[in-house]
Amino acid sequence: MPPHQPTTIAERLRAQSGELTAAERKLMATLFANYPMAGLVSITEFAREAEVSTPSVLRLAKKLGFSGFPSFQEELRAELSAQLQNPIAKHDRWAAEAPEAHVLNRFARAAMENLSGSLKLMDHRSFDAVVALLVDRRKRIHIAGGRITHAIATYLGTHLRMARPQVSVLPATPSHWPQHLLDMDRQDVLVIFDIRRYDARMLDFAASAKERGARIVLITDQWISPIARLAVQTLPLRIEAPSSWDSNILPLFVAEALVGAVVDSSWPETQARIRALETLSDPARRPK
Repeated sequence: MPPHQPTTIAERLRAQSGELTAAERKLMATLFANYPMAGLVSITEFAREAEVSTPSVLRLAKKLGFSGFPSFQEELRAELSAQLQNPIAKHDRWAAEAPEAHVLNRFARAAMENLSGSLKLMDHRSFDAVVALLVDRRKRIHIAGGRITHAIATYLGTHLRMARPQVSVLPATPSHWPQHLLDMDRQDVLVIFDIRRYDARMLDFAASAKERGARIVLITDQWISPIARLAVQTLPLRIEAPSSWDSNILPLFVAEALVGAVVDSSWPETQARIRALETLSDPARRPK
C-alpha cells in the first residue's frame, strides 16, 4: 500500500466512512466498540452482533480492499499482534547488545514498571474529573511545582495556555506566591505537582488556597503528598528509578495526557484560539 494511504483497518474505515451503507456503518460501529477483537469472531457471529446479514460483512471486506473475510481477519490479527507487543520485546530490539545491568536497561525497566504501576494506582474517573475542571473556561487555572517538578508545571501551563485562557504558572520562588493567592476564590483551580521530598511551603500554600475556595488537584507519587487531604482529586504516580533522583517520566506523561484530553474535549474553541495565536505570532498573517 502506498505510504500516503491509511495503514490499518480502522483508518481505512474512517477514510471511507462517507461511502459506507447503513449496514456497513453498523459493522464499523460494532468493530470499533471492541477493536480489533470484535472482528476476530466468525463471520456469522460478527454479522449477528451488528444485526446485519453475512453478505454485508463480505461486501465491507471487499470494499476495504480484501479478497474476503479471512484476509480481513488476517490483517486484524496482525494489528492485534502489533498492539500486544510488550515494551520488553521492543526494548530487546534496541538494547540487545547492552549488558542486562547497563544503565539504559535498568532505566528502561524502571520506566516500564512505573507506567504499569501508575496505571493500576490511578482511577480513570479521577483523571476525567481533573480534565473537566481544566476544560471549564469559567475557572482560572494555576499550576505549581516543586524544585524539580516546576519544569513540568511550566510545560503543562505552556500547553494549556494555547488551549484555553486564564492559565498561570506560579513562579519557582515561594516569596512570589502570595501575589497569586491574593485573588484566588471559588473560580480557581490549583494544580500542584508534589513528589517526595514534599515541600512544606507548598502544603501551606495549598491550605491557604483552599481556605479561599480554590479547588486543589494534586499530582503526586505512590507515597502520597500530605496535600492529598486538601485536594478534590489526587493522581498518584510511581517515580522510583535506579538513580539518586526520582523519575519524572510519569508526571510528564500525565501532563501530556491532560493536555491531550483538554484539547479533545474543547477542540472548536481550542482550534480558534490556536489560529488567533498563530496570527498574533506571525506579523505576515496580521490584517493590514
